[in-house]
Amino acid sequence: MASREQLAEFIHEGLKQGHPPAQLGEALRAAGWSAREVDAALAAWLPAPAGIAALPVPRPTPYVSARDAVLYGLLFIALGNVIWGVGALGWQVINQVIPDVGDFYDPPRSAMRWSIASLVVFGPVFWWLNGRVMRQTRTDAGQARSLVRKWLASVVVVLATLTLLGDLVTAIYALLNGDLTARFAAKALWVALLAGVVLVYLRDEVDVS
Repeated sequence: MASREQLAEFIHEGLKQGHPPAQLGEALRAAGWSAREVDAALAAWLPAPAGIAALPVPRPTPYVSARDAVLYGLLFIALGNVIWGVGALGWQVINQVIPDVGDFYDPPRSAMRWSIASLVVFGPVFWWLNGRVMRQTRTDAGQARSLVRKWLASVVVVLATLTLLGDLVTAIYALLNGDLTARFAAKALWVALLAGVVLVYLRDEVDVS
């Protein structure tokens, strides 16, 4: 039997016999289990409720499924393409609205067309997948315990945070170097806004407690 299974079995039997969780935790820590392992194992069970003698109640635990890997993988890929399309399109609009006399490079119109094409395809895909996930979560709270969902959301949060920090570093460097033009500042603000939108969208997906 694996060590984690032994730990879970010990706690289950101890709760069945009426031992308080604090007493079980003390015994486990004395045997060499770490506080984190003990706390996590104890959190998986509720003591026997009133009226149900010697019957610990299991708490819901995170799970992994191939179906979630497909669903959430497509959702976050679509999200990435939507953010890229909106970001690139915004940059092209800024180039047109705020001309830079020192910039002789005129990006081809095809760049804007690529952004629009990406939004036309991935925008509806993201809208549909996001709506499906929200409906499933409303009807089945267990969907929020998907480890695939949490891991992918965590990766996106890390990327968005790094983008926000990198954008800030670049803006400060440009300011110190005397290169912070109105166009540059507008693009930096646009990147920061999009990264912030992603972080707000995923604010409930990552448990940092």
